[in-house]
Amino acid sequence: MSVTEASATSTAPAGSPARPRIVIAGAGPASQALVRRLIRTPFAGAITVLSNRDDAPEELLDLALLPQVSVRFGQPASFIDAEARRVTTADGLELGYDQLVIATGSAPAHAPIEGAARCLSYSTIDDATRLGDAVRDVTRVLGRRPLGILVGTGTAAGQAEAVLRARGVRPVRTTVRPAAVLPTLAGSALPAAGIVFDDGSSMSGDLVVLAEERVARDSLAATAGLATAAQGGIAVGPDYRTSVPGIWALGDAAAFDGVRLGLLAAAATAAGACAAGLLEAALSAPLADAA
Repeated sequence: MSVTEASATSTAPAGSPARPRIVIAGAGPASQALVRRLIRTPFAGAITVLSNRDDAPEELLDLALLPQVSVRFGQPASFIDAEARRVTTADGLELGYDQLVIATGSAPAHAPIEGAARCLSYSTIDDATRLGDAVRDVTRVLGRRPLGILVGTGTAAGQAEAVLRARGVRPVRTTVRPAAVLPTLAGSALPAAGIVFDDGSSMSGDLVVLAEERVARDSLAATAGLATAAQGGIAVGPDYRTSVPGIWALGDAAAFDGVRLGLLAAAATAAGACAAGLLEAALSAPLADAA
């Protein structure tokens, strides 16, 4: 199995009917959840996942071993010809599709804060469980109710604050971006002791949570003529369809009613609904020309 492409998809025998093809641009949690949902449906076509990663992490290799699935590593989608239903990768590989899903995620809007690796993070609703588990561990180490510092504004920060309060944390929220995250003393089981600002002032706490602004990776939208939200993100309806037939968007690359989809629906829930729509579309729409 090469690092460039891993596949469990076999070539259809000559003369057999063409199988419907779903191409997924992106290989993050939303994409992975969608693939796993699709293979549990009656969909009998081919699923191709385009990953921007040159390495082959275990979770993607596991996907590549699934029936019907082909994962192409280091082959991010760069252009969509919506009329011809073809997608081109950064290396010039062209793939035909019957249904295309854009699940390219989001990226931090700002450069990393010094020492950010010591922090907990919150960017999508799927982070709630992980954040709650981390708070439980900190509480056990301290033997008391933790004091948390929450950095961020907007919906993500509001959700993170609700999770912290529900888990017994006393959150102190700041909208001012710190210059650095302070480490704890050597030998401490806790990763962060607080934050320091550009003017030298600081805040101390038992944990630090970053829930900063993120930007949807929605550059593919322009190549396909897709509608986008004012604050970024590919605009989708409640069924995850975009403004162009045959193209869907999922996860943090998408926006519903102007809000990043990752803040509105858990990946597994969104993947289930999207998979149902894809299955209906793939089985009812005429197949695109063979690649």
